[in-house]
Amino acid sequence: MQPIIDVKNLRKTFRLKQKSAGFLNGLKSVVKPDYKTVRAVNGINFDVEEGEILAFIGPNGAGKSTTIKMMTGILYPSGGSINVLGLDPSKEREKLAFEIGSVFGQKSQLWFHLPALDTFNLLSKIYELDQKEYVQRRDFLVDIFEIRDLLKTPVRKLSLGQRMRCEIVSSLLHKPKVIFLDEPTIGLDVIAKQQIRGVIKYLNEKEKVTIFLTSHDAGDVEALAKRTIVINFGTIVFDDTTEKFKSDYIKSKTVELILDNSTKDFSYNEGKIVEKGKFNLKIELDTNKHSIDKLLKYSTENFDIKDINIYDPSMEEIIAEIYREKA
Repeated sequence: MQPIIDVKNLRKTFRLKQKSAGFLNGLKSVVKPDYKTVRAVNGINFDVEEGEILAFIGPNGAGKSTTIKMMTGILYPSGGSINVLGLDPSKEREKLAFEIGSVFGQKSQLWFHLPALDTFNLLSKIYELDQKEYVQRRDFLVDIFEIRDLLKTPVRKLSLGQRMRCEIVSSLLHKPKVIFLDEPTIGLDVIAKQQIRGVIKYLNEKEKVTIFLTSHDAGDVEALAKRTIVINFGTIVFDDTTEKFKSDYIKSKTVELILDNSTKDFSYNEGKIVEKGKFNLKIELDTNKHSIDKLLKYSTENFDIKDINIYDPSMEEIIAEIYREKA
């Protein structure tokens, strides 16, 4: 079976104008500009099967968003080839747009001063949807994303979590076969993240939507993707199952405890206390060796717990670990 996305030797370079500080240097840059060539994507290869959820991760500046923009036809490659649903995005962008959806967490496609419903209605015209089918599809998405009470509120008055749910709905109205999600949970609280992850999984399972996900949140990767690609400095450094990614590189979690009583007598020898205040502390656990349940059992039996937070290591820390092992 042909992969739904096929990327071969993909490259992208940018010419960036350089300017030193100062008025005279500013004039010089106008008369005789100096340029620097940056390789954002440097000869990467991968494919994605239909119905797959793929996590495409890496630190800021690694080439993630540039790759997505080339796969959606927003940017033209400097070299190599891309095939998405049998189409070349750089030559058949308009045709491809009817088959894919995209959400960029830091760039909205909703009209800021209008209610989300107005954007949905406009998109139904842009995508040339049958109005009866559009209304059914819209109502289905509105219900599973739980945004019915938000439809008539101007987007500028929505919280970030509410807006992101509306963003994803707008990208799914035309029943895309592939959806590109670039940081869909950035800045969201735990509840909002769980809601979005749950709906993404549901759509993947029920509608077989292929999902190409980038995220700095290791929790997104762990909850959604069966396969993970790690990119850094424009090259792929890891491409394997998420289970292998987790076992190889997500080796610790940080547990934050907020107590009603003093932390003075808190002593736990199976984790490293990395921060300790009068009523709060953070313990780092090697989860390959020690159980979080055991720490929580000790804590609840000996202290009055007010709140608990569990953190994955940042994506930057995981990438750094990959490079340390490859060095």
